[in-house]
Amino acid sequence: MSSRGGIEINKIAGAILLAGVIAMVSGLIAEALYTGTIAEEKPKEKRGYTIAVAEDAASAASAPKEEKPVDILPLLAKTDIKAGEAESRKCSACHTFTKGGGNGVGPNQWGLVGNTWAHKSDYSYSQAIASGHGKKKWDFQTLSDFLTAPMKYAPGTKMSFAGVKDPQARANLIAWLNQQSDHPLPLPKGK
Repeated sequence: MSSRGGIEINKIAGAILLAGVIAMVSGLIAEALYTGTIAEEKPKEKRGYTIAVAEDAASAASAPKEEKPVDILPLLAKTDIKAGEAESRKCSACHTFTKGGGNGVGPNQWGLVGNTWAHKSDYSYSQAIASGHGKKKWDFQTLSDFLTAPMKYAPGTKMSFAGVKDPQARANLIAWLNQQSDHPLPLPKGK
């Protein structure tokens, strides 16, 4: 290789090195102009403008809406028992519904509607449910509120089911559950 070729390679390497130095210095100058500090210092205040209205609107849009309990009684007056039985299939992964049936991951649900919380003596309930034994009953409205979002209604419950969001589907399920009993409660009459 001639000495002329070596000089050309040195020129190319020098040009690349100079371009890198210029890019680095330009970046530091741009940062200093934008933040008002050099790279090693912390900015003293946030630059630019904050539009409080835009942030409040964005946070309000992302905040979960507070759900009010749905009055289940009018919906129980127009239930579809077959649809309720179909809805119960979601529950059958953890619960059984037959008279004298065994417990699964969750307790057997025979005779649940109208019964006290923690009604099965052979099941180990979470403290969230066991604390209601003898004090609370699974009436139509309580069952509806619980089935909407079990973990929200009874924090600490073992029931990890997300809930039945559709009120009519929930009413259908409750009407079907009511029939899984020796003494079903009378359903409300339609107006």
